[in-house]
Amino acid sequence: MIDLHMHTTASDGRLTPQALVARVHAAGLTTISVTDHDTVAALAEVTHGAAAHGIRVVPGIEITAVADGRDVHMLGYFVDPGCESLTRFLVSQRDLRVGRVREIAARLATLGIGIDAEAILAHAATRPGSSVGRPQLARALVKAGHVASTQDAFERWLANGRPGYVPRQGPSPADVVDAVHRAGGIASMAHPGVTQRDDLIAPLADAGLDAIEVYHSDHSAEDQAIYRRLAARFNLLVSGGSDFHGEEPPGSEKPGRTRRATLGVTTLPAEAFAALEAAAATRQGRRTAPEAHS
Repeated sequence: MIDLHMHTTASDGRLTPQALVARVHAAGLTTISVTDHDTVAALAEVTHGAAAHGIRVVPGIEITAVADGRDVHMLGYFVDPGCESLTRFLVSQRDLRVGRVREIAARLATLGIGIDAEAILAHAATRPGSSVGRPQLARALVKAGHVASTQDAFERWLANGRPGYVPRQGPSPADVVDAVHRAGGIASMAHPGVTQRDDLIAPLADAGLDAIEVYHSDHSAEDQAIYRRLAARFNLLVSGGSDFHGEEPPGSEKPGRTRRATLGVTTLPAEAFAALEAAAATRQGRRTAPEAHS
């Protein structure tokens, strides 16, 4: 079984890399990609732990782009984590995240909702290269007693249009495609059924997008059919995975997203993975040595 979308505590997942590997092994997965947000900090630890169980790890990442003021999540697979241009790109991404966390916390403070942003950032700093964002702020709001659950935190304070919301700044989806390609990887648009920006698929295909995430925990059978057709229409490959973050505490689960908490339910067909792997081999064969670590 193949799952190319999951997260650890290096970003907003609830499980450490070691704990995630144990859960993956118990679920019977054979090929995975950890796609933490704007960081590859967990990759080495996951790869080492998975090897002991004969589990293959594809180097991956989920990068947040911005289009028309909205988040558009982009996945990268088969990337070279040591690529210097990717490293610089991700440092910039994480710096933007830190600034946004501080700005949201300051905005909440003016509303009488106090949380310690510096403690969140200090905790993230204990794992070099990790990233922070609104999920950690939501958990801090729960811990401080301001809300009943992380879902409540988003609905009352952190979601787009709510009092604590701060628009994200960042690269365009096309810029992210380029960054992934420069690192030798394959770029896929994450969970388009959630993002609801199908209008971006055609221009991104023209800009070099390689795939779209057809199989995802939040996609219905109808969604899968729609995005399979769009992939065929624009000559794109297909990716897929659970988007596993670990189990939320009771009462915190987001409606309709309980499948994200179970590994082995949403997987990628072997033939789709083989096509991604072949495309990555072709791209890496085209790269010159300077491009690989530019």
